[in-house]
Amino acid sequence: MSDEHTPDAPDTPEVPAAKPATQARNPLHGVTLEAMVTALAEYYGWEELGHRIPVRCFNLDPSVGSSLKFLRKTPWARDKVEGLYLFMLREQRRAARP
Repeated sequence: MSDEHTPDAPDTPEVPAAKPATQARNPLHGVTLEAMVTALAEYYGWEELGHRIPVRCFNLDPSVGSSLKFLRKTPWARDKVEGLYLFMLREQRRAARP
């Protein structure tokens, strides 16, 4: 038997290839739910926000905290908030054009 050692695969872990920027054009990427609710409340006001998305957390004693608690548990309402946030961004971009 030989004392030669055959090198196996290197002990260094493989570095995964860089992932493509799949979120590069996603305007919601990196935006927290809290930031969305705050921006919507500042842009529309709680009353208008309650008219556009008729949920109690926007109509009865509205606050960012109560809204976040509800939205984190209610996917359909969170989807509506995300949709309205995207609409607001489009409105702001259109208004900024000369």
